[in-house]
Amino acid sequence: MSRPTISEVSALIADLADFRKSGAGDQAELMSRKADLLERIAAAQPDDIEAAEVAAVARARVDELTADG
Repeated sequence: MSRPTISEVSALIADLADFRKSGAGDQAELMSRKADLLERIAAAQPDDIEAAEVAAVARARVDELTADG
């Protein structure tokens, strides 16, 4: 797993901001992208327990969103 690039993180932040402002986009898809990036960050820093926990919480939220609909 490779670390996320600045452009990937920037694109996600822009899409999340658009979603927050206008509701444009698919929340589950955005949260999945967020979880993917956080998992990649955690994988790149295996000694960072907090990063792994944050990634796990994000993935659990995706699972909740996709289970609902």
